[in-house]
Amino acid sequence: MSLCQYSILCLLLFVLFFTSSGNGAFGHADNELLLPLKTLQRIQHSHYGPSCSSQKSRSENGATILEMKHKDYCSRSRDDLNGRLKKQLVADDIRVRSMQSHIKNISSQQVETLSQTTRIPITSGVTMQTLNYIVTVTLGGRNMTVIVDTGSDLTWVQCQPCRLCYNQPEPLFNPSFSSSYRSVVCNSSACQSLVSATGNSGLCGTNSQACNYLVSYGDGSYTKGELGQEHLVLGNSSVDNFVFGCGRNNRGLFGLASGLMGLGRSDLSLISQTSNVFGGVFSYCLPSTDAESSGSLVFGGDASVFKNSTPISYTKMVPNPQLFSFYFLNLTGMTIGGVVVQDSSFGQSGFLIDSGTVITRLPPSIYKAVKAEFLKQFSGYPFAQGYSILDTCFDLSAYEEVNIPTIKIYFDGGAEMEVDVAGVFYFVKSDASQVCLALASLQYEDETGIIGNFQQRNTRVIYDTKQSQVGFAKETCSFM
Repeated sequence: MSLCQYSILCLLLFVLFFTSSGNGAFGHADNELLLPLKTLQRIQHSHYGPSCSSQKSRSENGATILEMKHKDYCSRSRDDLNGRLKKQLVADDIRVRSMQSHIKNISSQQVETLSQTTRIPITSGVTMQTLNYIVTVTLGGRNMTVIVDTGSDLTWVQCQPCRLCYNQPEPLFNPSFSSSYRSVVCNSSACQSLVSATGNSGLCGTNSQACNYLVSYGDGSYTKGELGQEHLVLGNSSVDNFVFGCGRNNRGLFGLASGLMGLGRSDLSLISQTSNVFGGVFSYCLPSTDAESSGSLVFGGDASVFKNSTPISYTKMVPNPQLFSFYFLNLTGMTIGGVVVQDSSFGQSGFLIDSGTVITRLPPSIYKAVKAEFLKQFSGYPFAQGYSILDTCFDLSAYEEVNIPTIKIYFDGGAEMEVDVAGVFYFVKSDASQVCLALASLQYEDETGIIGNFQQRNTRVIYDTKQSQVGFAKETCSFM
């Protein structure tokens, strides 16, 4: 990074820190934030990383900390930035539509299925997965870059010999080169756990007793292969006999990653398999896509390793036996610029918190009320045409900076999450001629609300599966 680029990055972090914390002369108390438009534009056109195949890691106070990057930082090119921003929204819309259909299908089967079993098998997939953030782990002595996915359970990587694999820069994992690799047999508990983890039962090959798996995703993507056990290293923490999918046939929107890390709640998830090491607790701080920003994925519950600037506030997870692996919360209210948004829909149904969905989705009545209050406070700016799922857009190209109202989201038990300044507006065009409020409406009132990753930026989000709670605190995301 050049001195000029480093200076620009430091300036942005300085501005974002003071505006998001409500200190100094950059805002009006806790009700407004400053968005430095011209500074953001310069950084968007600055240096872009050539590779993300070697994220760092460290151990601190018993916690394992992995550096986390946004996958767009690893795209090797800044070409057609505007086009990629638009494609991201289109893909996000497809993902959420498929997710809502999946949830409705599961709910419609509830009465019939509950009479037969205590847990309904689910199909985890691209509709509920984290396709944005990646970390590096070591599997069988080999470094692997994997997508971090709170909506999936089975961790998998592409393996040799591969019948059909998408392109990846790292060598494929080869079990024959590892003395610690073992196949999982069909009659094992791990093979039987595939039903709850993937929605599909383990299958035996015609010439062996190895357990084969299949995970199919809502957009037609899939991974198929053999269930195996291997030595996994997360930072300096070792996990023996870690069960994962050795993918021999893989296709889908997995970018440059070697596979996927499942952080759901079933028995085969990484969180469940490492519960004796990390106590069933993990957290993340999601970085933005701009400049050389990085965040962290932390395994373990020692809060002393966090860099939060506000106290952690916790809310209980909402039980959902039909979608057991996913994380649901009770969203009880929102404020815009300190003004309470009035709507009777708050607290009526569980919201999914998902680091794979980009834009937060609100029930139509809540979105209408939030939009009205935001427009009331953010007035006097020229409007721009809406784009895709975003219908509240402005032309801010003539402004050096603008003050925007704060957005806070409240959960059961008094927990709150303040949306960082980087998570309020989505830049459809990098010259700020089309900047949209980064919230969208669901189609119907009975659909499931979602807290997306765009609004989780620069927030420490803690998942405690043992205590069944999720915590929030403000934090300027940085691995260092």
